[in-house]
Amino acid sequence: MYAMIAGGVDTGWTFYVPYSTHYSNTHVIATGLGIFITGFSSILTGLNFIVTIHKMRAPGLTWWRLPLFVWAHYATSLIMILGTPVIAVTVLMVALENGLHLGIFDPALGGDPILFQHLFWFYSHPAVYIMILPAMGVISELVQGMSRKQIFGYSFIAISSLAIAMLGFLVWGHHMFVSGQSTYLGLVFSGISFLVAIPSAVKVFNWTATLYKGSISLDTPMLYALGFIGLFTIGGLTGLFLASLSLDVHLTDTYFIVAHFHYIMVGGAIMGYLGGLHYWWPKISGRLYPEAWGRVGAIIIFAGFNLTFGPQFILGYLGMPRRYHYYPPEFQILHVMSSAGASILALGYLLPLVYFTWSMRYGPRAGANPWDARGLEWEIPSPPPTENFVGQPVVTARTYEYGSEEGATVV
Repeated sequence: MYAMIAGGVDTGWTFYVPYSTHYSNTHVIATGLGIFITGFSSILTGLNFIVTIHKMRAPGLTWWRLPLFVWAHYATSLIMILGTPVIAVTVLMVALENGLHLGIFDPALGGDPILFQHLFWFYSHPAVYIMILPAMGVISELVQGMSRKQIFGYSFIAISSLAIAMLGFLVWGHHMFVSGQSTYLGLVFSGISFLVAIPSAVKVFNWTATLYKGSISLDTPMLYALGFIGLFTIGGLTGLFLASLSLDVHLTDTYFIVAHFHYIMVGGAIMGYLGGLHYWWPKISGRLYPEAWGRVGAIIIFAGFNLTFGPQFILGYLGMPRRYHYYPPEFQILHVMSSAGASILALGYLLPLVYFTWSMRYGPRAGANPWDARGLEWEIPSPPPTENFVGQPVVTARTYEYGSEEGATVV
């Protein structure tokens, strides 16, 4: 009743049938139609990025000179335009079945609920890469910029972004190992799920190789980049546990899943977002933030995150189900640790809000290139003028060329 008054839905984010199609009396139809309409924004945004990257590059900015951040957005956009129509139509069918009882997914009407799961996860697993790929692009920028060194294996990192996008569409079945699907099909999905870890590992190894013998500056963006690499590696390795058929049966729907997901999405995507925000803040605002507070915030977030989600791996392995408000007394200490970590994490997230707001008014003026980084954005004043460049920029060197001051000229 409360959900109906508030205007929400009680199906959870997965909209699993037959509950969403047969039993829920909340606003499934309105929400489904809203998701269908909203999906067009993702499709058109992806199309916008792809066309821009193909048609509006500066002279001299060849494909193999593109910033790796742009490569990451290109791969993300491919997922958006290929995957979003599937989830949009699927949720639309759920809304229609809820209202018209068509019998597409509802077994009581002759439908197939497993078909819904296949369609749902065909999009929803690549959706993870929609969120993590841009963060990976950010980390590529941070690693080279804060180590004053050309990125190691540029082409491998670029191609690995496309590989993640393509392989991401082939692994959705590992979310359904306990759904009753064919064991042989599960073996195929298990193998491909192990395979998709390779392009992610390529990025991690290449970032590490870039840091080797680099002139590393442990400023705030680099702390976030190092935190990303460590946390994402843990999240990726625990994903291999879930790709194993036998282990997944034990770990499905436990806190192990919660921990793994958050090590990817918070330890990965949010750390990358915060790292990029600190890296480009002087360029965006024209002001510098207090570096000491930035470092403190990064350390607090890293510590709070691990205290929040690290214990959940142990809880999940011991059999603690997710979505339960009650837990056995022997799990008390691990739950208390996780709750304490969440409080520390909240403090860490509050700090950037405070000092970024302060810096907008009181921060020292930022120069055009405070990090001595390479890239077109560092060739213009901070903050950028309305038209960015006075004239047409012409790229004359590789993206992360540190052997020469020459990178772009304006004609």
